Amino acid sequence: MLWKNGRRSDNVEDQRASGPRPSGRGGLVGGGIGTIVLALVALYFGVAPSVVLNQVAQQQTQQSTQQAPAALTAKDQQDKEFLSVVLADTEDTWGALFQQAGRQYVDPKLVLFSGAVQSACGYAQAATGPFYCPADQKLYLDIQFFRELQQRLGAKGDFAEAYVIAHEVGHHVQNLLGVESKVRDAMQRSSPARANALLVRLELQADCYAGVWAYHAQNERKVLEPGDVEEAINAAEAVGDDRLQKQAQGYVVPDSFTHGTSAQRARWFQTGFASGRPQVCDTFNASQL
Repeated sequence: MLWKNGRRSDNVEDQRASGPRPSGRGGLVGGGIGTIVLALVALYFGVAPSVVLNQVAQQQTQQSTQQAPAALTAKDQQDKEFLSVVLADTEDTWGALFQQAGRQYVDPKLVLFSGAVQSACGYAQAATGPFYCPADQKLYLDIQFFRELQQRLGAKGDFAEAYVIAHEVGHHVQNLLGVESKVRDAMQRSSPARANALLVRLELQADCYAGVWAYHAQNERKVLEPGDVEEAINAAEAVGDDRLQKQAQGYVVPDSFTHGTSAQRARWFQTGFASGRPQVCDTFNASQL
């Protein structure tokens, strides 16, 4: 991705130098692509992957940590610069699209943290994975997640990382449009299987919105390099529920899917990228995902 000359966003909050700050009561944070780490949680904490898969919808228990904050390295600063440019590019894309639709886009903030973080949605650890909190309109990310994404799941390249941010921004778009709250309300009135099915459609729409951003990033600002789209598609496929479950426990349980299969995630990203129109991302009325 050609990012070094891009505009930097002012909406990045870097909390990494302060280290973990456990406080308040723990809870599962809504939204985001947290189940990417279903297999990674086991690697972090030595937990059996099957146990992790069964507990993904349960609350996380707050754990006290007394870690001295680590000094930020030059690589840490470069990561922040890159993510700031990606965030700014999503701001430009969605700001223009909302304006065209007669709406006003409110920029989200990106919080970089290390180890653990307190959000308006509750306390979360790095193992939660990147997530979006509708209550404070912030994206949360421990950059170490990208290392695991590359090393454990084979999703390499800077545009794979950009896809992750764009997906979380997609959840912010859903929040601004009122989609997120409607889906959450419907999930509360549904059976577990139906609730998971609704969540899959919510996540696939965020993948499609990531593709919409990528379309405009390329067509209006020419930031993509050869292979970038393939990096994003590879990342989308790497975090499909079927692939993660197969890797973690050797078999898949479709009724427990929360984000969609590898093929579905890649297809919806490509759908958004092919047209650049948010209207094509209506996963809730799609007869086939």
